[in-house]
Amino acid sequence: MSAIYKSEAGARAVEARYREFLGHWPVPSRQFSVPTRQGETFIVACGPEAAPPVLLFHGSGANSTAWLADIATWSAYFRVYAVDMIGEPGLSAPSRPPLASDAYALWLDDVMAALELRRASIVGVSLGGWLALDYATRRPERVERLALMCPAGVGRQKNFLLKALPLMLLGAWGSRKVREMVFGRAPARLSPGQTWMRDFMVLIFRHFRPRMVKLPLFGDEALKRLTMPVLAIMGGRDVMLDSADTRVRLARNVRHADIRFLADARHYIPGQTATILEFLRASSPGERRFQPTSLAS
Repeated sequence: MSAIYKSEAGARAVEARYREFLGHWPVPSRQFSVPTRQGETFIVACGPEAAPPVLLFHGSGANSTAWLADIATWSAYFRVYAVDMIGEPGLSAPSRPPLASDAYALWLDDVMAALELRRASIVGVSLGGWLALDYATRRPERVERLALMCPAGVGRQKNFLLKALPLMLLGAWGSRKVREMVFGRAPARLSPGQTWMRDFMVLIFRHFRPRMVKLPLFGDEALKRLTMPVLAIMGGRDVMLDSADTRVRLARNVRHADIRFLADARHYIPGQTATILEFLRASSPGERRFQPTSLAS
């Protein structure tokens, strides 16, 4: 575990705080790990077992707490599987195979097999969006719908770390400036939940070693393999990815893409719960939509 953390003590501190969050998951859930060729993968499953399946992939430097604001709404209509990505500060294996390979698709094959899923919709944000795109371009027949927020791998990746690392050396002030670059200025008065999440993020990046690699870009031919319905939401003030380039390449190569370009949004785009739910629930001709009855664990 120390390979992705600066120390074993730091790894234990992040894990302990994460388990506290998991103990307050907002809806009934099943929390478990499945074996894969990259090691154990941790999953939080919730929603009716008979409902259509949706996989959730968080971003870099995060874990399944990224979905706390969305999970109650989405799990009323879907069997939702929040997956802790390998190599990130969750409870999955610290493995980081090369991104420019089929290793992540094979890993997700193992996850899908363990969950007994032949096909599922996927929601991914940032690095999780890259992961979703990687799988969907390699296994399009296994992806029902694809919802992406600020996805990596399409537009140019900016040299954000060159700006962020010097600021990180300036203590609490510098760390706050980095957060503002990504998330925008925080409200003057944070709710208790917002305060806990902010403190958790600070704890993670005090101990965690983020990936320092350039993410592979998907070529035009790969993007053309996205034959499923695609929703892509991106912010014009994203300091990490060239969202204008992402918009142009998706529009040119993905025939069914619903592209939402929010000019004033940053890399973190809150408030998309209802938009993504509407997209996930949209029916193909002749298809019946799932009608929720009660939440199941």
